[in-house]
Amino acid sequence: MRHLLLATAFSVITISPAIAETITKDEVLKAQDAWAAGIVKISKAYIDGEDYRAVAEQHINDLYAYGKTDVLFKPTLAADDQFRETYEDALSYFVGGVIEEDKGFAIKPWINARFDGEQHIAIHDDYAVSMGNYFFTPQGSDVEQKVEFTFGYLKDEDGDLLINVHHSSLPFVPEKPAE
Repeated sequence: MRHLLLATAFSVITISPAIAETITKDEVLKAQDAWAAGIVKISKAYIDGEDYRAVAEQHINDLYAYGKTDVLFKPTLAADDQFRETYEDALSYFVGGVIEEDKGFAIKPWINARFDGEQHIAIHDDYAVSMGNYFFTPQGSDVEQKVEFTFGYLKDEDGDLLINVHHSSLPFVPEKPAE
């Protein structure tokens, strides 16, 4: 059986012809829903005194391409160690741990997370990139925190979308002119 090589800007991985099919917009939206639900699930486990670290590990295992190809992850609240190249670094960002600045983004805790419907999705056969805003609602508040994102997706050997690019940042706030 002939295999295709998928070359991204990050690495080359081999994909079976059965998997090397066009990604759809619906698949991207489904992956985003799973990501948002996973953040809330980690937070709920934290609130309920459950093993939130195990929930975060499952979130990363299910949704990110760590161990399969390079992952470029620039989390929202990372300043000193801005780029998370390893699984352990990503886990630290979500629940705290090996990187000192990490306070556990996913255990804020959040009661809701959602992607804005006005995002942009570019599909290039077996690779997709989405860009837009997503919103997080902290426990005890009804005020959403707006965050800008760019996610890159590829398919794994089972045909599931995995994130290999994740960039998040807070929106720019211009300085008010001096009066």
